[in-house]
Order: sequence, then C-alpha cells, then structure tokens
Amino acid sequence: MAKELLRVEEITVRYSGLPVVQGVSLSVAAGETVCVVGANGAGKSTILRAVMGAQPAIRGRILFRGEEIHKLPTEEIVRRGVVYVPEERMLFLPISVEENLLLGAYIHKDRRRVARNLEKTYDIFPKLRERRQQAVSTLSGGEQQMVAIGRALMSEPKVLMLDEPSLGLAPKLVDEVLDTVRRLKNEGVTILLVEQNVREALDLADRAYVIQSGRVVLEGTGADLLENPEVKSAYLGF
Repeated sequence: MAKELLRVEEITVRYSGLPVVQGVSLSVAAGETVCVVGANGAGKSTILRAVMGAQPAIRGRILFRGEEIHKLPTEEIVRRGVVYVPEERMLFLPISVEENLLLGAYIHKDRRRVARNLEKTYDIFPKLRERRQQAVSTLSGGEQQMVAIGRALMSEPKVLMLDEPSLGLAPKLVDEVLDTVRRLKNEGVTILLVEQNVREALDLADRAYVIQSGRVVLEGTGADLLENPEVKSAYLGF
C-alpha cells in the first residue's frame, strides 16, 4: 500500500454563510491519480481551494504527510509540496513561456536545480521548448494549460492539484491536455484532479470521488465507477 500523502477529513466550507462543501473526506496516496467529479456547482473546486488555504474550512482537518496544514498560509503549503493549478490558469500573458515557467521555481534558490527542472519540463512539453521565447498570449488554450501545469512542476510538487484543466478547450485540445495528465501519471506524479469530463477522468483515475451538492455520494476505483449505474445515468448518458 502506497503511503498516504494528503488527507481531507470531514471539511465544511461556506461561501457567504452558505455551505458549499459539507463533511467531505478524501485521501491521496503517493503515486496515485485521484479524481473528483460531479456536476457544475457541486463543490469540487472548493475542495482544492480549501486544501490550499484560499477558501478556509470552518470544520474538519486537512493533513499532508500526517501534519495539519489547513491553518498554514498558502505559500507554506506550496513549500511543503502541495501545488495547485487553478481553473483560471493565472498566467502572465505578456511575458514569455520560459519566464512564466521560471516563476514556478520561486521557492528554489539553487540555479542548477531550477535549470534541471526547466529541462525536465521541456522534455514533458516539447511544444513549450519550441515556443519558449513566445509571449504566452500568442499560444493556444491547450498550450497555455501546458504552461500552467509546467509552471507547477517547476516547484517539484509532491501532490499536483489540477482544477478543470480541460475547461473551455476545443475537443482536440481536451484530448491533448488529458493525455498530458495521463503522461504525468505514468511518470509517477501524484495527482488530485477535478475534471468536468467524467468519462475521461474516471478512465485515467486510480480512485475517484463523486460529489453532489457538496457531499461525497460515491467513491471507488475509476474502473468501478465507470460501470456504476448511478454514474452512467447521471454523467455518462446511459
């Protein structure tokens, strides 16, 4: 059994006094790809923001490597190895691909280490190597998502959290981005993924959680949930 890295225990998160996430628990072990799926507005992205301290949980605990992190500032959570790629990407569009990537290495002071991480990122994303001096604003949506993921990899995450990486992309680019996630999985990166494309997410997930109205209603392996009648009816069109 792989060692557990991240554990969310019975968290409740509110927006404007209203509960958006209610008593949610989940876990991610080293080397796993864990997906959180559900309808829009179910609270999926809120879970990731709570892990990063951006939307504090009013109840429950969040632990990384057995230590509570839910009261830490976001920068310290990143330094410990939990890194978040938000739905909005939050890229600096006027500057180059490489400059954006290097911003992800701000927690490392060793230039050789940063250079190694940059080369590794370019090995994962050859298109970014070709476009390293281009302004991010000139890239396609799929390429911008690669920059966002690459920037996160520059900090050497122990857990990489991806929030709706395929959102707003054309079908061909959706396949490209999810293929990238699969490649990271195959390289042993530990991933917590929120994704609207339920079939594709469950297909690449080791385990998954289905969220409905802020609560976990189903959990299991990706393969089992793909065959679950409730999941088929609600999300897969069967």
